[in-house]
Amino acid sequence: MAPNVGAIRDALGTARRVGAFDPGRTLSLGLAMAAWGPTTATAYSSSALRHPRRTALVDDYGRLTYLQLDLRTSRVAAGLRHLGVDSGQRVGILCRNHRGFVEANIALAKLGTRVVYLNPGLPTSQLLTVIEREELSAVIVDRDLIGRLDDLSNDVLRVVTAPEDEDAWSFPRLSRWRPLIQLPRPLAQDDPIVLTSGTTGAPKGTVRRPGASALSATFGLLGAVPYERGDVMVLPAPLFHAWGLSQLILAATLGQTVVLRRTFDAETVLNDVEAHGADILIAVPVMLHRMLNTNHEADLSSLRITASSGSALPGDLATRWISTYGPNLYSLYGSTEVGQVSVATPAHLIADPASGGEALKGIDVRIVDEDGASVEVGQIGRIVVNSSMHFEGYTDGGNKEMIDEFMSIGDLGWLDADGVLHVAGRADDMIISGGENIYPNNIERALGGCADVDEAVVVGVPDPDLGQMVRAVVVINPLVEASSMTARLKKALRTELASHEIPRQFVYVDELPRNAAGKVLRRQLTGAIDGVGPATSAAAKAAPSRSRSNRKKSK
Repeated sequence: MAPNVGAIRDALGTARRVGAFDPGRTLSLGLAMAAWGPTTATAYSSSALRHPRRTALVDDYGRLTYLQLDLRTSRVAAGLRHLGVDSGQRVGILCRNHRGFVEANIALAKLGTRVVYLNPGLPTSQLLTVIEREELSAVIVDRDLIGRLDDLSNDVLRVVTAPEDEDAWSFPRLSRWRPLIQLPRPLAQDDPIVLTSGTTGAPKGTVRRPGASALSATFGLLGAVPYERGDVMVLPAPLFHAWGLSQLILAATLGQTVVLRRTFDAETVLNDVEAHGADILIAVPVMLHRMLNTNHEADLSSLRITASSGSALPGDLATRWISTYGPNLYSLYGSTEVGQVSVATPAHLIADPASGGEALKGIDVRIVDEDGASVEVGQIGRIVVNSSMHFEGYTDGGNKEMIDEFMSIGDLGWLDADGVLHVAGRADDMIISGGENIYPNNIERALGGCADVDEAVVVGVPDPDLGQMVRAVVVINPLVEASSMTARLKKALRTELASHEIPRQFVYVDELPRNAAGKVLRRQLTGAIDGVGPATSAAAKAAPSRSRSNRKKSK
């Protein structure tokens, strides 16, 4: 087969853009790899050798250069070893987005421990379940979260990070006084455990080993999204989930500056982009939605990339973002289990705001029926993926369904004639009403384009005649009376949807329930809802109304 000249040219262009041909970068990477092996620590140590004075991190407590991070984390690693933390152990990180998370992540990689990223937003019962199930020997925890561990066994070491004190040292008893020593190369590879962002029950742990497969997948992402060396990245996406964590490590690999804040605030993020002249913004869709709904004006002209992942872009969010801040939006589709699968570029999103984009280089996406057979172009089926970044399985021994070498994500979708992926939604979310298959994403996008609708989620609720009834749970402009909305929405939807897709039930709420990753907790919307305005279900009618006086104005 003749070589694809265009593909070779693109690959060389990507390699040049990210510094793959830089001799100094190659040397520093080799030295860091010799010291720390294929771990997270290598990305930071390599940049410390190549760009020691470059700012690596900006957070609520100030700035740290790559050299400072490298030296401080070696001290933290030495201190942790003195406390009994060593290679091969499992250690949890229960921190928000700040230097303590980053320093703990690097230090534990230098020790060769197996890091488990814990979600601060989990209920205490689920948090303790995860810690016990994953058999953690220690937990690095923010000072204000230490109370969540009161019922934890005393056998589990607690190491508190408190950068608000002690002159912004994340670990004052470890970082400041421990002598700087060169630690031996870790015996175990850095194989972190990232929890799923599921919406029911305690999240499951997933394991994926970095290495050649990770490099291949990362290069595919770099070819689709124009990251560059030395960029400034504002990163409000949670670091304890795969999306935020992968971008943090990618930034270190490219010698970029990352701006973090302990908590998300839409206006603060906008200010950070403007103040730092940020090139990249990494977010989840709900963050973009809240930024658009502020009345705060900021200059975001420096942004070259706004990358969103974690859930689908709802309604007209892509169109609104691009019209407000320009064609810089990239929507990435994937999962914790399979990694990034496809990227919708600004061009894709301008043509179709719901596009899932094209598969990354080296990733094969197919659409199959219930029997695992490929379906025709344009036909909806199950999305399955063959990727070098497949996870090794859940830590409880479970795994995703495999069809030959393809892993099922659990989503439904279709491929068009140009090979562009379109995601219809979770297979579990599909509604079967009167024998018709109804996909909530389609209805939600139509609702999102209606005047005075801020957000909308569509779910199926039990119905004795139809099997399931379509319910729309809607957040509307607080200046609009809910009593007038249902007729208006039904009229608007008749021009966009088939008759069986139009919701039979509308419930109006102040806000949608979400988990810490910003995903809507749909199962909480299928029963009785504490809503406002008219609703046709007896459960919703019986529910008490809530005041909307504190709702933020939108649109």
